[in-house]
Amino acid sequence: MSVLVVGSVAFDTIETPRGKVEKVLGGSANYFSITTSYFTGVSLVGIVGEDFPVEHIRFLQSRNVCTDGLKVTQGNTFHWAGKYDKTYKDAETLSTALNVFEHFSPELPDHYKDKPYVFLANIDPTLQAHVLEQIQKPKIVACDTMNFWIYGKREELLSTLKLVDIFIINETEAKDLSGEINLVEAARKIRCMGPQILIIKRGEYGAMMFTSESVFASPGYPLSNVVDPTGAGDSFAGGFMGYLAKTGNTFEEEALRKAVVYGNTMASFVVEGFSFDRLKDLNSQMIERRFQDFVALSKV
Repeated sequence: MSVLVVGSVAFDTIETPRGKVEKVLGGSANYFSITTSYFTGVSLVGIVGEDFPVEHIRFLQSRNVCTDGLKVTQGNTFHWAGKYDKTYKDAETLSTALNVFEHFSPELPDHYKDKPYVFLANIDPTLQAHVLEQIQKPKIVACDTMNFWIYGKREELLSTLKLVDIFIINETEAKDLSGEINLVEAARKIRCMGPQILIIKRGEYGAMMFTSESVFASPGYPLSNVVDPTGAGDSFAGGFMGYLAKTGNTFEEEALRKAVVYGNTMASFVVEGFSFDRLKDLNSQMIERRFQDFVALSKV
């Protein structure tokens, strides 16, 4: 089943201890789309400027990503520049040029409006809600956010959270949104805000999922070749939603747990290269082998 994603399509300039790249393909919607495409089809909604190379669009289309919802308009494409230190923790933002993304107002093509699986990537929560107004009876709605919206548009974010089934955020965001230091208590408070399922991404330490039935933790993958963490969170979401859509599952506990592990699997690949370098080399056999490696990490 096809997955709908709404988010940023961007250029990234990134510097890490392993090197530097200039204006490579980035953006939350792109990372989500490419990782999801290894499981099922994707329908992308985003905006780019006239400077966006046609080869990038062809790359997305070659990965079974429908770009009918990608608007090309006058101006320049969103461009983010960041730098990671040797710890590879949160990137230092060097510059942000929103360009055409500043006036992004997502409008869905008619054939996108019945997609059963929906992922609202990190955009203004008001726009996330606007997207949901256009969707017809989705099976699963998942969303992401960031501290900028938690502090700048808290009420709008809380309103949007009442409309979603699954909320995927990182550890810092969970603590900031809930006002709690303890993750279990933070998860309890956030789930009371609306989402049935909360997934907290913990970077190199993996991810935790909180449902009404249980708490599930999947470890991080022991990598020696970390190149660039950019897009890891969106790639996690892509693996997670991609698996659920491929199998047609919704809220079964076993399926959700496998989806978390597939999310970690895809995130572990993307950090091994800049931009989409590593994802371009993947195939289903490689993904399944690493998934089994993840399973073995916690097997007694």
